[in-house]
Amino acid sequence: MRATTHQRFTASIVFLSTAAFFMMALLAAYGKFNPWPYPCSFKQKYNLPCPTCGMTTAVLAFVRGKIGDSFLIQPAAALLSFALVICGFLAFLVAGFGVYFSFLKRLFEEIKLRHIVLAVIVIIVAGWAVTLSRLMAMNK
Repeated sequence: MRATTHQRFTASIVFLSTAAFFMMALLAAYGKFNPWPYPCSFKQKYNLPCPTCGMTTAVLAFVRGKIGDSFLIQPAAALLSFALVICGFLAFLVAGFGVYFSFLKRLFEEIKLRHIVLAVIVIIVAGWAVTLSRLMAMNK
């Protein structure tokens, strides 16, 4: 199925955003860019790791090609990075070649934005649970 002009434009925006995210992460991974110059205020205030604790480190490991290490550091970040790579690749195919897959049409018709937001929240909370359980295991 051929992609419409609107679908190709939207896919271009998604691809360019994904590429920019991973380019910034790659620059940060090799010390050319510091995304978080300040310490975590959540950790300082509550003396607990924040819900996204370890995500930056996991994404940096992911862009270095250490995908297994990325899953060990913060499973939620690795899973979201992997999903972002798949989205970026599909967006590249739609934007660059005009190929619109029928499963994408069904996916966007059946899945609403609130479902995606809820899934991301669940993934982040699950990753935080892993981080907290590791902290509790280390303190025993």
